Amino acid sequence: MAKKATTRRQKLLRTLLAVLVVLALAGTLLFTAFRRQVDTMEYPCRYSEYVEYYAGKYNIDPLILYSFIRTESNFNPNAQSNVGARGLMQITEETFDWIKSKIAPTEPLTFDDLYDPETNIRFGTYFVSYCLLRYQRDLATAAAAYHSGWGTVDDLLAQSEYSADGKTLDHYPYPQMRQYVRKITHSYQRYQEIYNQ
Repeated sequence: MAKKATTRRQKLLRTLLAVLVVLALAGTLLFTAFRRQVDTMEYPCRYSEYVEYYAGKYNIDPLILYSFIRTESNFNPNAQSNVGARGLMQITEETFDWIKSKIAPTEPLTFDDLYDPETNIRFGTYFVSYCLLRYQRDLATAAAAYHSGWGTVDDLLAQSEYSADGKTLDHYPYPQMRQYVRKITHSYQRYQEIYNQ
């Protein structure tokens, strides 16, 4: 009688253990799927047709562009900053005019056209690519230039306390610049972790 009870207990324990293992696996799968969904909501890839096209045209990782768009406007095409920068990639009028002279001198585009996602991504991608080329494809230094301008970055590069090699920045003396660079590089890292699996 005691042997039968022990056998039943062992079967019950084995069944219970199997159920717990299945529940743990199911929980892990659900958590992974849920985590992936949360990640892609937090780090989306919107306007992908334009991002992918212009990233290819200017030889940039599209995930870099998503990082800039997310940081600049959080994918709001109607965003406008307190200094008047517009659209997805927050381009100022002065920068718009300079980019237009380089890539669209004969096109009848105006500053208002930066609210159009394709135009904004086209201009913003050119500007990001220019910054990357100017600063040896160093994302952090290029981001600093995108945010604060080449003049500011070039001045910092000439100072050994901010740049050991005179080509890329090692330190960022301005809090806004430092925070912006951190946002861009962190977003890019997260985009890589989420989408390069």
